[in-house]
Amino acid sequence: MKTIKSFIFKSALAASVLALGMGAVSCNDMLDTKPQGQFTAGQIGDDEAIDLMTSAYATLLCHYFGNNESFAGPINNWVFDIRSDDAQKGGGELGYEVYMHEFSIGNVQSDNPILDYKWRNDYFSISRCNTAIKALQSAGNLSEENRKAYIAEMKTLRAYYYFDLYRIFKKFPYFDETVADPSSLSASQYSREEIAGFIVADLESAYADNVATQSSPGRFNKYVAAAILAKVALFIHDYQMAEKYSDYVIASNQYQLYPNFLDISKPEMNNMYESVMAVQFSSANSPDQYNFNNCLNCTVSEGDVYGNGDDFYTGSQDLVNAFRTDATGLPYLDAASAPSENLDHADYAGNVDPRVDFTFGRIGMPWRGYQYNEKWCRNLNNYSQFSGKKPYPSPDSPYVEVGIVPWGASSLNYIIIRYADVLLMKAEALIEQNKNLDEARDLINQIRAKANRSVDPSYTPVDCNPLVATYLVREYGAQGWSQDYARKAVRMERRLELAMEGHRWFDLVRWGEAVNTVNAYYAKEKSLFHYLDNAHLNEADIYCPIPLNQVDNAGDLYK
Repeated sequence: MKTIKSFIFKSALAASVLALGMGAVSCNDMLDTKPQGQFTAGQIGDDEAIDLMTSAYATLLCHYFGNNESFAGPINNWVFDIRSDDAQKGGGELGYEVYMHEFSIGNVQSDNPILDYKWRNDYFSISRCNTAIKALQSAGNLSEENRKAYIAEMKTLRAYYYFDLYRIFKKFPYFDETVADPSSLSASQYSREEIAGFIVADLESAYADNVATQSSPGRFNKYVAAAILAKVALFIHDYQMAEKYSDYVIASNQYQLYPNFLDISKPEMNNMYESVMAVQFSSANSPDQYNFNNCLNCTVSEGDVYGNGDDFYTGSQDLVNAFRTDATGLPYLDAASAPSENLDHADYAGNVDPRVDFTFGRIGMPWRGYQYNEKWCRNLNNYSQFSGKKPYPSPDSPYVEVGIVPWGASSLNYIIIRYADVLLMKAEALIEQNKNLDEARDLINQIRAKANRSVDPSYTPVDCNPLVATYLVREYGAQGWSQDYARKAVRMERRLELAMEGHRWFDLVRWGEAVNTVNAYYAKEKSLFHYLDNAHLNEADIYCPIPLNQVDNAGDLYK
């Protein structure tokens, strides 16, 4: 893991005590940080520039203010995914981490700590990016080629954080490195369209100026900017732009699908295959380098093979049912045609997509070579049996730290954008333009082919059991492949392939399907989970209000 740590963890001091113009700040002063000593322009060469950028990249680790705040860090947005039809809060009783419970029933208020955590995490990160960009612009000891590429990395990171805010909050202030006093800015200074334009401009500039390959794992190349831009373009419904930039990533020939779906959960596969945009984690040194954003969600695990996990972020029955397949190996794209029997225990009689057993614990099925049963689940009275699997290698892996907090800590990177996501983004862009539908089908089928080849009993650790489950997943054919059918297919494929990776809620929002889908889910799922009895999502609640603490601190600027 030394090479992985060589950039992000190049200096443990870089993120905390290096004189970067950030210093030690209180939460309330985040947008108005005062320098505590800086490099002068004449002192900044390549080594100093790397230190500046290391501090900005370190913001991806979600370790500013405490472990609970890392739940609302800027990487896996699982706390927002529990607003969708895919996931539950999980954990202990309903009142445990009640602010998460409120998210899961459509009750989002401005005093919810998740909103304050998210706001502070993103703006603290943006401030570091701006500090680095400003210093790099004036550095006297950098070549122009390196200066442009380094600034491109920071613009990519800054754009990602602003896009994170854009998908969550309807109104928020925007500022770049040229703004002397960010704390004076109104949340209404720019429209959403203008802010989207700033994000796109940063990413277009970053794609043009950055290098195609980086010498150190974890540093962003130009294709990271392209992948984020494709995602932004889909969100603002610019399908031509989404096609263009997703195709840049594909045409680079730097990425490919995993040989086996299980590879996403293997630390030895870090920075390989589908890893387009990844956060680098390690279990070798300080706990600050663990992925707290995911680790506390780890299953309880019988015998404490991971430790006594908190079991947050469990899958919904509705999502697990989506992995059922028909006699031809295709998913049920219309609820009316789906079987009534739930896909839950190992004795389900129908066909299933094998990705369900790489994504969830399912009673009676393997979990990384162990047998998953009721004792792996923390609270079956309130929540499902479906503990999330993807962030956790086998407890026998040498890259896993067992018996420590956080549970399930390992050196597994977190991939924010996978190559499979990029393929699906291009397929969706083509389908929405009603062009090259055969190419879109081929892109979707590449991903389904990966699912099919992943049913390999010799591949370890064991997660599938073909002797118990009837795995059947096949590719889409040309017959009946209209725009409408293709749209249903690509949306379902996103749900299956990217399940429990923090994408579903944002997909529903950009499709304009959040309210109808989530309320239909509440109505159906409450027969199994009664905490949903009075759950309801309103159109006005899709985008979150500015956190109450921030409104109070900003006076009239945010009202």
